[in-house]
Amino acid sequence: MASGLEAVFLENRAALLRFLRARGAGDRADDVLQDMWVRLSAKDIGPVADPLPYLYRTANNLMLDQYRSSTRRGKREQDWVDGSAAPIAEQSNEVPADEQMIAAQRLSQAEDVLRDLGPRVETVFRRFRLEGVGQKQIAIDLGVSLTTVEKDLQKAYRALVILKQRFDTE
Repeated sequence: MASGLEAVFLENRAALLRFLRARGAGDRADDVLQDMWVRLSAKDIGPVADPLPYLYRTANNLMLDQYRSSTRRGKREQDWVDGSAAPIAEQSNEVPADEQMIAAQRLSQAEDVLRDLGPRVETVFRRFRLEGVGQKQIAIDLGVSLTTVEKDLQKAYRALVILKQRFDTE
């Protein structure tokens, strides 16, 4: 038999789900609610004077955290696109030939790293980062899950970060 905060959580689960959906969680509301409860149950909170408002505030804070994370991710990806496209266009007239050769070699190494990760990872990365195709559409086109596309992008990013670190030490 549940007691305390858990009892209030279980009694108001449906209302909390509606609240999360209204805050933008959509189909992920169940996952967000589960994540919220896992976080709460892992903490030694002690007695809560007003448990229902506490649960709503926690759910709201979790949605805000996810929104901020999503916004930062989108900005980071846009900065990547903006930062990687602009210098290439400017290089033709201003960058010395030796630096252009180094850049071409590094680009070739980056392409090799992506190729070594396998054709699917390379395709996912190119379509998402270079062609601007959405992850969901890539998943549909390749006949894989959205999670697979996300994991393929993570593999590509990790490999490119390692390559960049190697470049930075040279």
